[in-house]
Amino acid sequence: MQHSELILILDFGSQFTQLITRRIREANVYSEIYSHTIPIEKIKELNPKGIIFSGGPMSVYDDEAPDVDDKIFDLGIPILGICYGLQLISKKLNGKVEKASDREYGRTECEVLKSSVLFKDVKKKSVVWMSHGDNVTEPPSGFKIIAVSKHSPICAIENAERKVYGVQFHPEVHHTEEGVKIIRNFLFEICKCKGDWTPENFVSNSIKEIKAKVGPANVICALSGGVDSTVAAVLVKQAIGEQLICIHIDTGLMRKNESKEISELFNSKLNLNHIHIDASELFLQKLKNVSDPELKRKIIGNTFIEVFEKEAKKFENVKFLVQGTLYPDVIESVSVKGASATIKTHHNVGGLPEKMNLSLIEPFRELFKDEVRNVGRALNIPEEFIERHPFPGPGLAVRILGPVDKDKLDILREADDIFIKAIKQHNLYKKIWQAFAVLLPVQSVGVMGDSRTYENVLALRAVTSVDGMTADWFPFEPDFLAEVSNNIINKVRGINRVVYDISSKPPATIEWE
Repeated sequence: MQHSELILILDFGSQFTQLITRRIREANVYSEIYSHTIPIEKIKELNPKGIIFSGGPMSVYDDEAPDVDDKIFDLGIPILGICYGLQLISKKLNGKVEKASDREYGRTECEVLKSSVLFKDVKKKSVVWMSHGDNVTEPPSGFKIIAVSKHSPICAIENAERKVYGVQFHPEVHHTEEGVKIIRNFLFEICKCKGDWTPENFVSNSIKEIKAKVGPANVICALSGGVDSTVAAVLVKQAIGEQLICIHIDTGLMRKNESKEISELFNSKLNLNHIHIDASELFLQKLKNVSDPELKRKIIGNTFIEVFEKEAKKFENVKFLVQGTLYPDVIESVSVKGASATIKTHHNVGGLPEKMNLSLIEPFRELFKDEVRNVGRALNIPEEFIERHPFPGPGLAVRILGPVDKDKLDILREADDIFIKAIKQHNLYKKIWQAFAVLLPVQSVGVMGDSRTYENVLALRAVTSVDGMTADWFPFEPDFLAEVSNNIINKVRGINRVVYDISSKPPATIEWE
């Protein structure tokens, strides 16, 4: 999509890079992450209103330290360096960076020394979040020191004439008291952004672009029943009307009664008349004896495309496929940090275009999950759709560790249904980002009715998150977990032990596969 204004974030490997993006978008300004290796010509082509250098785990003097083209400082575009970004600005412009005698991690107090547009309306003393082992000990020529902290004698610098600024702390994290204000000052006072990145503008711009792209062609949309595909279908239908052909495929990997229930809701509440295809036998046949999670994802993705192409041939002039790919899918599947490892292949990203004869329409490829929900609200989609927990494209296949078969799916469906119903009954559903059960490839000894059992172990998972990039486990009350565990073991044959996953992301991912 074309954007009237863009803040470009150059990623140097910080764990907080995605947070920078979120804070900017929360201010209704569009932002996008690129690797620090982006060519200077590409930056000129993007024509950003401002550039932010992220933090990073390395020292600017390390042998393979991330770098930028010197010409970036000659573009006349405002620049804000954060942590490593500040140190890189200082090194590139002939300041001095040295190993700190006292490293600085976590909360500390920052004191503003001089009036600066970056610190407009910011308290003179406030708590900031630090994470660094090097310090700027001498600012570049032409730069003023505008803030200090206990262990950072140069905590922030500015060259107002060149519109280059740097802070040693992380304004993007929640723990920095005045962080939002500082970021907004950079956006609106320095970069002169208008702040027109809103759900309503996204909808109107997307409708125009989809109409222009599709022309007289027909479009197929994969309706899974999740938030992303549902909102995408409603958006595309507003753009092209009856040219949209919605198809719901029952893969046999859905939750209990889900395929039937969402099909009824599509018709009755969203006017998304669709074709329902039961392909469960085909998917299970292709997944037979497959244990590797990456192979599962690829088999499911390829089978989806086979089914869609087969259906597309029944209609004339079908040239496009709608997918609900999100920005975190793209970030995790295609590294923005050079040679770092791919975390996992996402169902919506894993090489599908090479396998198909349809062009992709991915209206949410630049959005986070909560932004898609806001677009759904702008489209007047009922909250029961908007608030649905995320569900992976490969479905329950990646929640059964090891080979998938119908018996395991039935066991998992029943257990998962008990878990989710209990969450709703206790009014916890909206407090949780995602909750589900995982069937483990482990059997344990148990005693039921004076008899010895040797049955499956089930793991429960529930996390809180904003966009899925990071997540914390949800702290259920012990009585709730005891109730759910007891109900599952009593009602679901094949399970005799229930455990609760208390891992956060990172280091774990939300899904187990």
